[in-house]
Amino acid sequence: MRQQTLAEALAERAVLLDGGLSNQLEAQGCDLSDELWSARLLADAPGQIEAAHAAYLRAGAEVLITASYQASFAGFARRGVSRAEAARLLRESVALARRAAGDRAWVAASVGPYGAVLADGSEYRGRYGLSVAELTAFHRPRVAALVEAEPDVLALETVPDATEAEALLRAVEGTDLPVWLSYTVAGGRTRAGQDLADAFAVAAGHPQVIAAGVNCCAPQDVQAAVEVAHAVTGLPAVAYPNSGETWDAPSATWHGGSAYAPEPADGWRKAGARLIGGCCRVGPEQIAALGRRLRAGGD
Repeated sequence: MRQQTLAEALAERAVLLDGGLSNQLEAQGCDLSDELWSARLLADAPGQIEAAHAAYLRAGAEVLITASYQASFAGFARRGVSRAEAARLLRESVALARRAAGDRAWVAASVGPYGAVLADGSEYRGRYGLSVAELTAFHRPRVAALVEAEPDVLALETVPDATEAEALLRAVEGTDLPVWLSYTVAGGRTRAGQDLADAFAVAAGHPQVIAAGVNCCAPQDVQAAVEVAHAVTGLPAVAYPNSGETWDAPSATWHGGSAYAPEPADGWRKAGARLIGGCCRVGPEQIAALGRRLRAGGD
């Protein structure tokens, strides 16, 4: 665990996040076709997850995000995993990242959206038909299990709408852990079609939120979103888009070419981004290039 907190570091400079865990696992030869996605490997091949984290650490990443994005009690139960074992696997996701990180990187425990658990692309639509209270009840046990493993921060990520953001922030209350909140957006709005200023207002003034922004969106959607996030919350912004390719849930395939490049990060940082990295289809080589860009640009 690093001596300086992540929040303290963000007050001084930009911090490099890792990239997509799933694409690195696939590059290592892992099969992620199961509905649990990378979370399945917490039980079946934990060494592969630790190796993927290590690949990003070698690329210069200063924050490693755990393999718990698609992990849930409900999802594990469908595979016949007991509740006690599911809680252990959630904790193990933090332990694996911690072993890879040592004292060289912070560990962010991923708390993915409810839609990720459905494994049908719902996180890119939102509007599940559940209330804030129902979503809070879903997320709170997952958060509690992850907190037990003592990550440095909770990553409330790939959130498609403000309703779930409110639920997630309720779910983390009382944990005393810092969090970042990142929406997935498209065309200047949340995936559920909400105004970004209204969406980021949910995080404004929340005592645990140390950064707010976007992830798993097209790179071209980052700049405007970061500007809004920073202006509304007054906090450092977080920005880790995917490659710009399009995910087709029915066929479980990506389409199109990559639009990810390190150069736009200059503008993101000027707009207030301090946690900068990549998401799906962004690998260690691209994170290494981004790190060189951030170092060259100064703060």
